Amino acid sequence: MLSAAEKARYSRHLLIPEIGEAGQLCLKKSSVLLIGAGGLGSSAALYLAAAGVGRVGLIDPDTVDLSNLHRQLLHSDATIGKSKLDSAAVRLRETNPHLVLDLHPFRFTPENAIRIAENYDIILDGSDNFSTRFLANDTAFLLKKPLVYGAIHRFDGQLTVFAPHLGGPCYRCLLPEIPAPGSIPSCAEAGVLGVLPGIIGSWQAMEVIKLILGIGDPPIGEILIYDALRSSFRSLKLARDHACRLCGVNPTITSVSNTETLESPNCAIHNPTMQTMTAAELKARLDSGKLNALLIDVREIDEWEMDHIPQAKLIPLQTIPAHADALPKDTEIIIHCKAGMRSARACEYLISLGFENVTNVTGGMDAFRKL
Repeated sequence: MLSAAEKARYSRHLLIPEIGEAGQLCLKKSSVLLIGAGGLGSSAALYLAAAGVGRVGLIDPDTVDLSNLHRQLLHSDATIGKSKLDSAAVRLRETNPHLVLDLHPFRFTPENAIRIAENYDIILDGSDNFSTRFLANDTAFLLKKPLVYGAIHRFDGQLTVFAPHLGGPCYRCLLPEIPAPGSIPSCAEAGVLGVLPGIIGSWQAMEVIKLILGIGDPPIGEILIYDALRSSFRSLKLARDHACRLCGVNPTITSVSNTETLESPNCAIHNPTMQTMTAAELKARLDSGKLNALLIDVREIDEWEMDHIPQAKLIPLQTIPAHADALPKDTEIIIHCKAGMRSARACEYLISLGFENVTNVTGGMDAFRKL
């Protein structure tokens, strides 16, 4: 039953006929798995905790970075460099001490997906890469659990509920195959308005609560699109694809381990002629004083000003074509960015121009900072 303190905390919920004490008890008995404690996950987790969802699971392997703070409200300056889950736990327990919180400080992978997700009623996807989105979708489908999906890009957001067991489509009906590596920029490359994940993440929390309470009309079979610049919402019908490899008439995907879910979450470009090195290998060469290469940083100027490798030369990715003619073809060129995606695209471009000694730093500055 609800304690006196809980009745006081949720008193405004108890006044709503569609919720009342019975509905609040449903929330208390429910459990939600949030994949990602970043922009979407921050807002969703805060509102689910405040609303009285009894148990929340958070899965995220990352640490807090300064560039996270304009949109990830679970975190603060004081938690930079710390685990996102440790940071989130403090904030969420301050929000609601009645919350039971499960922390999973590792990546969501085909090896652990079913084992983790089977313990929750609903899955909320706050991930930022395609392989994890496919994995969340496939896991939810095989476990017959609703998947509350959200995505953001600059000023635009999307939301839907994938629930084939309730008659709707799955994520693969929307996106049958994973996009080509490097073809779609991440938030780190394209940017995102800080308020946007707050709007979409809160919206995801709303749909979770509706599903738990069995009220309203969740957007199953439609995708909702928000345009922040035009202050507009629109809805597009999303039909179930009978040829879908997962939820179609003749499915060929029967496991969470498949081509899309095994793809690198960084969506790195795979080119057999591209040389790679780790951040640790780069640091070793720098420490030896024998770099003997041109080190190029293809991040943006604001990222460079926050921190950079002194030996590196700044050439933002979009300006690489303008500088290509001036780059030496008889010297090794080592390229890095934040995580390895933009640098891979720069390497790919230079290779296409005939550069033969180009090396990409996998993991980029994110990995370099941890050394």
